[in-house]
Amino acid sequence: MGDDIAVEIAQLRVRRGAAQVFDGIDLTIPRGQITGLLGPSGCGKTTLMRSIVGVQQIASGDVTVLGEPSGSPRLRRRVAYGTQGAAVYPDLSVRQNLAYFAALLQAPKGDVERVLGEVGLQAQAAQRVESLSGGQLNRVSLAIALIGSPEVVVLDEPTVGLDPVLRAELWELFRALADRGVTLIVSSHVMDEALRCDRLLLMRDGRIIADTTPRGLLADTGTDDAEAAFLAVIERDTAATASAPPPVGETRRSRRAHRAEAAE
Repeated sequence: MGDDIAVEIAQLRVRRGAAQVFDGIDLTIPRGQITGLLGPSGCGKTTLMRSIVGVQQIASGDVTVLGEPSGSPRLRRRVAYGTQGAAVYPDLSVRQNLAYFAALLQAPKGDVERVLGEVGLQAQAAQRVESLSGGQLNRVSLAIALIGSPEVVVLDEPTVGLDPVLRAELWELFRALADRGVTLIVSSHVMDEALRCDRLLLMRDGRIIADTTPRGLLADTGTDDAEAAFLAVIERDTAATASAPPPVGETRRSRRAHRAEAAE
C-alpha cells in the first residue's frame, strides 16, 4: 500500500442475512482528496463506509486504511466517522459533548474551541443539544468527527436537511481540510454535490458503476448537469446488465427448469 493511498479494498464481500450487499468490490482511495460516494438510498453507501471505518461485519475480503486493517486500535485517533444520526448526549451542551469526546481521544488542549469555530457553532456552544435544530445537530456530529485532527474523515450524508447556504459553508470546510492533506469520504444522494468532489464513486445495487471525476463524468455523458449525468450512467448500466449473459449457475438452473417444464 503506497504512501499516497488512504484506503485499499480487495474483494470485499458483505452479506446482510440472506442478501448479498457486496460481491467482491475492489477499490483504492487516494490521500488528501474528497471522494464522493453517490447513489440512491439503499445502494450500499453506508455499508461501504462502515466497512472502511471497521464497524461492519464482512464475509470476506480485505479493507486496509492508512496501512492498517480497518478497525485496528491503531486507527482510533487517525480515522473519524460522522454518522447520519448524531451520536451525542442530548442533556449536555454542545461544548460538553465535544469536551467528552476530546477527553476520550486525548485531543490537544484547545481542540474543542477549534472545531466549534470550524463548524460555526460558537454561538450554540453553551446550548443543550436537545434544543438544537436538525441542521445544528448535523454540525455537532461533524464537529465530533473533527476532534483530534484525524487523517481520514468518513461522513455519511453530512449535509442532509441543511439549507443551501450552510451546505456551501460545509463544503468550503471540506475543501480546506483536503487542502491540509486530510482524506475525506463523503456520501450523498444529492447529485449537485458531486461537482464539489475530487473523485466520484457512483453506486447502484451494491456495485460501483462509475469511478471517475466530476469533469470526467460530465464529459463522458455529454451533459453539464450532475443529476442528468448520473441518470445517464444509470441508464447505461441498466442496458449493460440487461444484455449481459446470466451467470453459469443461473444458466444451469434455467436449463433444469426448462427440462422440468418439458417433462410435465
